[in-house]
Amino acid sequence: MNKTIFIIPIVLMLLVISASTFLYIVSETEQVVITQFGKPKREVKEAGLYFKTPFIEQVNTFEKRILEWDGNPTEVPTQEKQYLEVDSFARWRIADPLKFFQRARFEDRAQALLDDIINGAVRNEVSSHLLIEIVRSSNRELALFGDFDSEVTQKEIRVGRDQVVARVLEKARPAALEYGMELVDIQFKRIDYIEKVRRAVYEKMIMERKQIAAKFRSEGEGEMMEIMGEKEKDEKQILSEAYKAAQEIMGEADAKAIKIYADAYENDEEFYSFLKTLESYEENLGKSSTIILSTDSEYLKYLKSPIAE
Repeated sequence: MNKTIFIIPIVLMLLVISASTFLYIVSETEQVVITQFGKPKREVKEAGLYFKTPFIEQVNTFEKRILEWDGNPTEVPTQEKQYLEVDSFARWRIADPLKFFQRARFEDRAQALLDDIINGAVRNEVSSHLLIEIVRSSNRELALFGDFDSEVTQKEIRVGRDQVVARVLEKARPAALEYGMELVDIQFKRIDYIEKVRRAVYEKMIMERKQIAAKFRSEGEGEMMEIMGEKEKDEKQILSEAYKAAQEIMGEADAKAIKIYADAYENDEEFYSFLKTLESYEENLGKSSTIILSTDSEYLKYLKSPIAE
Protein backbone atom coordinates (compact mmCIF):
# COMPACT_ATOMS: atom_id res chain seq x y z
CA MET A 1 0.00 0.00 0.00
CA ASN A 2 2.74 2.41 0.94
CA LYS A 3 4.66 1.68 -2.27
CA THR A 4 1.55 2.40 -4.36
CA ILE A 5 1.20 5.86 -2.78
CA PHE A 6 4.72 6.82 -3.94
CA ILE A 7 4.54 5.12 -7.35
CA ILE A 8 1.31 6.82 -8.55
CA PRO A 9 2.65 10.43 -8.42
CA ILE A 10 5.87 9.35 -10.08
CA VAL A 11 3.94 7.67 -12.89
CA LEU A 12 1.72 10.73 -13.33
CA MET A 13 4.77 12.97 -13.49
CA LEU A 14 6.37 10.78 -16.11
CA LEU A 15 3.16 10.80 -18.14
CA VAL A 16 3.02 14.63 -18.01
CA ILE A 17 6.67 14.92 -19.06
CA SER A 18 6.24 12.43 -21.87
CA ALA A 19 3.00 14.15 -23.00
CA SER A 20 4.80 17.51 -23.22
CA THR A 21 7.19 15.99 -25.71
CA PHE A 22 4.47 15.06 -28.22
CA LEU A 23 1.67 17.52 -27.29
CA TYR A 24 1.58 21.33 -27.49
CA ILE A 25 -1.05 24.00 -26.97
CA VAL A 26 -1.71 26.98 -29.22
CA SER A 27 -3.57 29.83 -27.47
CA GLU A 28 -5.93 32.37 -29.06
CA THR A 29 -3.17 35.01 -29.19
CA GLU A 30 -0.50 32.77 -30.73
CA GLN A 31 0.41 31.11 -33.99
CA VAL A 32 3.02 28.40 -34.42
CA VAL A 33 5.57 27.22 -36.95
CA ILE A 34 6.73 23.60 -36.51
CA THR A 35 10.29 22.93 -37.59
CA GLN A 36 12.11 19.68 -38.05
CA PHE A 37 15.86 19.90 -37.57
CA GLY A 38 15.58 23.67 -38.02
CA LYS A 39 13.61 23.54 -41.28
CA PRO A 40 9.97 24.72 -41.40
CA LYS A 41 7.53 21.84 -41.75
CA ARG A 42 4.05 23.34 -41.15
CA GLU A 43 2.27 26.29 -39.57
CA VAL A 44 -0.62 26.29 -37.09
CA LYS A 45 -2.81 29.40 -36.77
CA GLU A 46 -5.87 27.97 -34.97
CA ALA A 47 -5.98 27.63 -31.20
CA GLY A 48 -6.10 24.11 -29.76
CA LEU A 49 -4.16 21.03 -28.64
CA TYR A 50 -1.84 19.50 -31.22
CA PHE A 51 0.54 16.56 -31.59
CA LYS A 52 4.18 16.69 -32.68
CA THR A 53 6.97 14.19 -33.09
CA PRO A 54 8.91 14.10 -29.81
CA PHE A 55 12.51 15.38 -29.86
CA ILE A 56 12.41 15.89 -33.64
CA GLU A 57 9.88 18.63 -34.17
CA GLN A 58 10.27 22.01 -32.45
CA VAL A 59 7.48 24.51 -31.71
CA ASN A 60 8.21 28.15 -32.67
CA THR A 61 5.57 30.49 -31.26
CA PHE A 62 4.73 33.93 -32.69
CA GLU A 63 2.37 36.69 -31.59
CA LYS A 64 -0.96 36.86 -33.42
CA ARG A 65 -2.09 40.21 -31.98
CA ILE A 66 -1.31 43.63 -33.45
CA LEU A 67 2.16 44.85 -32.50
CA GLU A 68 3.63 48.32 -32.13
CA TRP A 69 6.42 50.00 -34.07
CA ASP A 70 7.74 53.37 -32.91
CA GLY A 71 10.65 54.66 -34.95
CA ASN A 72 13.18 57.39 -34.34
CA PRO A 73 12.71 60.87 -35.88
CA THR A 74 13.93 60.96 -39.48
CA GLU A 75 15.47 64.05 -41.08
CA VAL A 76 13.74 64.58 -44.43
CA PRO A 77 13.77 67.47 -46.95
CA THR A 78 10.47 68.56 -48.48
CA GLN A 79 10.00 69.39 -52.15
CA GLU A 80 11.04 73.03 -51.49
CA LYS A 81 14.11 71.82 -49.52
CA GLN A 82 12.71 72.58 -46.08
CA TYR A 83 14.36 70.08 -43.73
CA LEU A 84 11.98 68.43 -41.27
CA GLU A 85 12.18 65.89 -38.48
CA VAL A 86 9.36 63.41 -39.05
CA ASP A 87 8.54 61.08 -36.15
CA SER A 88 6.28 58.19 -37.20
CA PHE A 89 4.61 55.22 -35.54
CA ALA A 90 2.92 52.16 -36.97
CA ARG A 91 0.88 49.09 -36.05
CA TRP A 92 1.63 45.73 -37.61
CA ARG A 93 1.05 42.01 -37.19
CA ILE A 94 2.57 38.75 -38.31
CA ALA A 95 0.30 37.76 -41.20
CA ASP A 96 2.38 34.86 -42.56
CA PRO A 97 4.21 33.10 -39.68
CA LEU A 98 6.04 30.72 -42.03
CA LYS A 99 7.45 33.53 -44.16
CA PHE A 100 8.19 35.56 -41.04
CA PHE A 101 10.12 32.63 -39.58
CA GLN A 102 12.11 32.19 -42.79
CA ARG A 103 12.98 35.87 -43.37
CA ALA A 104 12.79 37.64 -40.01
CA ARG A 105 12.31 35.00 -37.30
CA PHE A 106 12.60 37.37 -34.29
CA GLU A 107 10.56 40.45 -33.38
CA ASP A 108 13.72 42.48 -32.71
CA ARG A 109 14.90 41.85 -36.26
CA ALA A 110 11.38 42.62 -37.52
CA GLN A 111 11.53 46.03 -35.80
CA ALA A 112 14.85 46.78 -37.50
CA LEU A 113 13.40 45.74 -40.88
CA LEU A 114 10.41 48.02 -40.32
CA ASP A 115 12.80 50.88 -39.53
CA ASP A 116 14.22 50.60 -43.02
CA ILE A 117 10.90 49.98 -44.76
CA ILE A 118 8.82 52.70 -43.08
CA ASN A 119 11.51 55.35 -42.83
CA GLY A 120 12.37 54.82 -46.49
CA ALA A 121 8.72 55.21 -47.51
CA VAL A 122 8.37 58.32 -45.32
CA ARG A 123 11.52 59.86 -46.80
CA ASN A 124 10.43 59.21 -50.40
CA GLU A 125 6.90 60.50 -49.90
CA VAL A 126 7.73 63.59 -47.83
CA SER A 127 10.47 64.69 -50.22
CA SER A 128 7.91 64.57 -53.07
CA HIS A 129 5.52 67.07 -51.49
CA LEU A 130 5.45 70.66 -50.26
CA LEU A 131 5.71 71.50 -46.58
CA ILE A 132 2.11 72.75 -46.45
CA GLU A 133 0.90 69.37 -47.76
CA ILE A 134 2.79 67.56 -44.98
CA VAL A 135 1.38 69.61 -42.11
CA ARG A 136 -2.17 70.33 -43.32
CA SER A 137 -4.99 68.23 -44.73
CA SER A 138 -7.30 70.91 -46.16
CA ASN A 139 -7.49 74.51 -47.37
CA ARG A 140 -9.52 75.52 -44.32
CA GLU A 141 -8.87 79.16 -43.49
CA LEU A 142 -6.60 79.59 -40.48
CA ALA A 143 -7.40 82.02 -37.68
CA LEU A 144 -4.19 84.06 -37.52
CA PHE A 145 -3.16 86.60 -34.90
CA GLY A 146 -2.86 90.22 -36.02
CA ASP A 147 -1.25 90.77 -39.40
CA PHE A 148 0.76 87.53 -39.28
CA ASP A 149 1.13 86.24 -42.82
CA SER A 150 3.19 83.23 -43.78
CA GLU A 151 4.23 82.10 -47.23
CA VAL A 152 3.28 78.56 -46.26
CA THR A 153 -0.35 79.40 -45.41
CA GLN A 154 -0.86 81.09 -48.79
CA LYS A 155 -0.22 77.95 -50.86
CA GLU A 156 -3.05 75.78 -52.08
CA ILE A 157 -3.16 72.22 -50.76
CA ARG A 158 -3.65 69.63 -53.48
CA VAL A 159 -2.45 66.57 -51.56
CA GLY A 160 -3.01 66.89 -47.81
CA ARG A 161 -1.34 65.20 -44.87
CA ASP A 162 -3.90 62.38 -44.69
CA GLN A 163 -3.23 61.44 -48.31
CA VAL A 164 0.55 61.62 -47.77
CA VAL A 165 0.26 59.21 -44.83
CA ALA A 166 -1.98 56.90 -46.87
CA ARG A 167 0.61 56.84 -49.66
CA VAL A 168 3.38 56.02 -47.15
CA LEU A 169 1.32 53.04 -45.95
CA GLU A 170 0.58 52.00 -49.52
CA LYS A 171 4.27 52.00 -50.46
CA ALA A 172 5.54 50.35 -47.26
CA ARG A 173 2.96 47.56 -47.09
CA PRO A 174 4.24 45.39 -50.02
CA ALA A 175 7.82 45.51 -48.69
CA ALA A 176 6.63 44.41 -45.23
CA LEU A 177 4.57 41.55 -46.69
CA GLU A 178 7.74 40.08 -48.17
CA TYR A 179 8.80 39.34 -44.59
CA GLY A 180 5.39 37.97 -43.55
CA MET A 181 4.43 41.22 -41.81
CA GLU A 182 1.24 43.17 -42.48
CA LEU A 183 1.26 46.90 -41.81
CA VAL A 184 -2.11 47.82 -40.33
CA ASP A 185 -1.59 51.56 -39.96
CA ILE A 186 1.06 54.30 -40.16
CA GLN A 187 0.74 57.80 -38.74
CA PHE A 188 2.96 60.86 -38.28
CA LYS A 189 3.36 61.40 -34.56
CA ARG A 190 5.31 64.64 -34.78
CA ILE A 191 6.59 66.92 -37.55
CA ASP A 192 9.05 69.68 -36.77
CA TYR A 193 11.83 71.66 -38.37
CA ILE A 194 15.38 70.52 -37.75
CA GLU A 195 17.17 72.50 -35.02
CA LYS A 196 18.94 74.91 -37.38
CA VAL A 197 15.79 75.73 -39.34
CA ARG A 198 13.73 75.82 -36.14
CA ARG A 199 15.91 78.59 -34.71
CA ALA A 200 15.54 80.59 -37.94
CA VAL A 201 11.75 80.11 -37.87
CA TYR A 202 11.59 81.20 -34.23
CA GLU A 203 13.64 84.30 -35.04
CA LYS A 204 11.32 85.11 -37.93
CA MET A 205 8.27 84.63 -35.71
CA ILE A 206 9.82 86.86 -33.03
CA MET A 207 10.58 89.53 -35.64
CA GLU A 208 7.01 89.38 -36.98
CA ARG A 209 5.60 89.65 -33.46
CA LYS A 210 7.88 92.60 -32.76
CA GLN A 211 6.63 94.30 -35.92
CA ILE A 212 3.04 93.74 -34.82
CA ALA A 213 3.88 95.05 -31.33
CA ALA A 214 5.60 98.11 -32.84
CA LYS A 215 2.53 98.77 -34.97
CA PHE A 216 0.25 98.52 -31.93
CA ARG A 217 2.57 100.80 -29.94
CA SER A 218 2.64 103.32 -32.80
CA GLU A 219 -1.15 103.28 -33.05
CA GLY A 220 -1.37 103.64 -29.28
CA GLU A 221 1.03 106.58 -29.25
CA GLY A 222 -0.97 108.22 -32.06
CA GLU A 223 -4.19 107.80 -30.10
CA MET A 224 -2.43 109.10 -26.96
CA MET A 225 -1.23 112.23 -28.83
CA GLU A 226 -4.75 112.75 -30.19
CA ILE A 227 -6.21 112.45 -26.68
CA MET A 228 -3.55 114.79 -25.27
CA GLY A 229 -4.29 117.31 -28.05
CA GLU A 230 -8.00 117.17 -27.29
CA LYS A 231 -7.19 117.56 -23.59
CA GLU A 232 -5.03 120.64 -24.17
CA LYS A 233 -7.67 122.09 -26.49
CA ASP A 234 -10.41 121.54 -23.88
CA GLU A 235 -8.17 122.94 -21.15
CA LYS A 236 -7.43 126.13 -23.12
CA GLN A 237 -11.12 126.50 -23.98
CA ILE A 238 -12.13 126.11 -20.32
CA LEU A 239 -9.45 128.59 -19.16
CA SER A 240 -10.41 131.03 -21.90
CA GLU A 241 -14.07 130.86 -20.96
CA ALA A 242 -13.19 131.20 -17.26
CA TYR A 243 -10.93 134.20 -17.96
CA LYS A 244 -13.67 135.80 -20.06
CA ALA A 245 -16.22 135.23 -17.31
CA ALA A 246 -13.79 136.63 -14.68
CA GLN A 247 -13.09 139.70 -16.78
CA GLU A 248 -16.80 140.28 -17.28
CA ILE A 249 -17.41 139.97 -13.53
CA MET A 250 -14.48 142.28 -12.77
CA GLY A 251 -15.72 144.77 -15.38
CA GLU A 252 -19.20 144.74 -13.88
CA ALA A 253 -17.70 145.16 -10.39
CA ASP A 254 -15.51 148.06 -11.54
CA ALA A 255 -18.49 149.66 -13.23
CA LYS A 256 -20.53 149.35 -10.03
CA ALA A 257 -17.63 150.72 -7.98
CA ILE A 258 -17.21 153.69 -10.32
CA LYS A 259 -20.95 154.33 -10.16
CA ILE A 260 -20.83 154.19 -6.38
CA TYR A 261 -17.87 156.59 -6.33
CA ALA A 262 -19.62 158.86 -8.80
CA ASP A 263 -22.83 158.86 -6.71
CA ALA A 264 -20.82 159.59 -3.58
CA TYR A 265 -18.99 162.44 -5.34
CA GLU A 266 -22.27 163.94 -6.50
CA ASN A 267 -23.81 163.74 -3.01
CA ASP A 268 -20.86 165.26 -1.08
CA GLU A 269 -17.76 166.37 -2.95
CA GLU A 270 -15.90 167.36 0.21
CA PHE A 271 -16.54 164.03 1.93
CA TYR A 272 -15.56 162.13 -1.23
CA SER A 273 -12.30 164.11 -1.42
CA PHE A 274 -11.69 163.33 2.25
CA LEU A 275 -12.12 159.57 1.76
CA LYS A 276 -9.92 159.46 -1.31
CA THR A 277 -7.22 161.45 0.51
CA LEU A 278 -7.34 159.03 3.45
CA GLU A 279 -6.95 156.10 1.03
CA SER A 280 -3.95 157.87 -0.47
CA TYR A 281 -2.47 158.35 3.00
CA GLU A 282 -2.90 154.61 3.68
CA GLU A 283 -1.15 153.69 0.45
CA ASN A 284 1.69 156.26 0.55
CA LEU A 285 2.37 157.05 4.22
CA GLY A 286 3.56 153.78 5.67
CA LYS A 287 6.24 153.07 8.30
CA SER A 288 9.01 152.77 5.70
CA SER A 289 7.81 155.73 3.60
CA THR A 290 9.59 159.07 3.49
CA ILE A 291 7.86 162.08 1.93
CA ILE A 292 8.99 165.71 1.95
CA LEU A 293 6.31 168.33 1.47
CA SER A 294 5.89 171.93 2.48
CA THR A 295 3.46 172.86 5.26
CA ASP A 296 1.36 174.66 2.71
CA SER A 297 0.85 171.51 0.59
CA GLU A 298 -2.71 170.78 -0.33
CA TYR A 299 -1.98 167.05 0.20
CA LEU A 300 -1.69 167.53 3.99
CA LYS A 301 -4.63 169.78 4.47
CA TYR A 302 -6.69 167.15 6.30
CA LEU A 303 -3.85 166.48 8.73
CA LYS A 304 -3.55 170.14 9.68
CA SER A 305 -7.22 170.96 10.21
CA PRO A 306 -10.45 169.06 10.46
CA ILE A 307 -13.04 169.07 7.75
CA ALA A 308 -15.02 172.24 7.73
CA GLU A 309 -18.49 171.86 8.97
